[in-house]
Amino acid sequence: MLYKDLKDSIKSLGFLTIEDFVHYIGVTPSDILEWEEKDEVPYTISLIIHLLKGDKGLPNNITLDNLVEECLPLAELLEEASSFPHKLEEMFLLQKELNDSTNGKNWELGRNKFGKEINWLRCIHMEVAELIDSTPWKHWKNINAQPDMNNIHVELVDIWHFLMSYILQETNVPKAVSLVNTHCIYEALEDIDSKAMVKEAEKLSYISLAIETGNMPTFSGIERFIDQFFRCCKISGLSFTWLQKLYIGKNCLNKFRQDHGYKEGTYIKSWNKKEDNEVMVSILETMENVGFQDLYNKLEENYPSK
Repeated sequence: MLYKDLKDSIKSLGFLTIEDFVHYIGVTPSDILEWEEKDEVPYTISLIIHLLKGDKGLPNNITLDNLVEECLPLAELLEEASSFPHKLEEMFLLQKELNDSTNGKNWELGRNKFGKEINWLRCIHMEVAELIDSTPWKHWKNINAQPDMNNIHVELVDIWHFLMSYILQETNVPKAVSLVNTHCIYEALEDIDSKAMVKEAEKLSYISLAIETGNMPTFSGIERFIDQFFRCCKISGLSFTWLQKLYIGKNCLNKFRQDHGYKEGTYIKSWNKKEDNEVMVSILETMENVGFQDLYNKLEENYPSK
């Protein structure tokens, strides 16, 4: 939406001035000046206006207030989702680069550079087991324990590594992004039901076994995988944004370690009395958008000198 369209639209909603509209939706006058300078309006605001145009009440009408309250979270989610294809492409390209470097070119044929068989389905199955072990599922041990949600999210990121690899084994990056994109738009739950989470995670193993045993076609299995994986993310409270951040973070830290003497044994893993992975997560929490190189640079800034 252009700025000049905004001025016409708010009049149709019953606002006398742009200042009235600004006050009503809770943004600042400086935001308006920025929109005017760029001659464009953020997607969130244009979507709200679009939805509000269907209501005949005046701005102070309680129905209109309720409509704004209901549509704002959706609008924010949709605006955030506009960046998802780019984030997905970055992750798939990073995963391909990682697989190329660790497994060798043509790993998609099912063998690494040493001739060892690659079985992504088994990898997913095993990571699901580790995820479940982060919950108090055992009836004979620690029955009152709480699920380790931080580790569960890490295990979901590990599953995502292997799921992306399996998808790339069967297709290319643009097609992979297209397959996954619409599944990323969801609101992660805040109230976590660990029993339901375990049951949904187990379904990822069932899909793996069904494909492995020939009881499910590969491509329809991929679609089932994608849908089920993001369902697991949703019920475990892992948003797509945080999934992407953790994925970039784990890949970036692994490369940083290698570049700073991990193989040679000269790498410093404790940074000011904190494990490097803790430092990495704390950096992620300060970054609104995470790019591989940006995070790498921040790790470089925080790495202790010898």
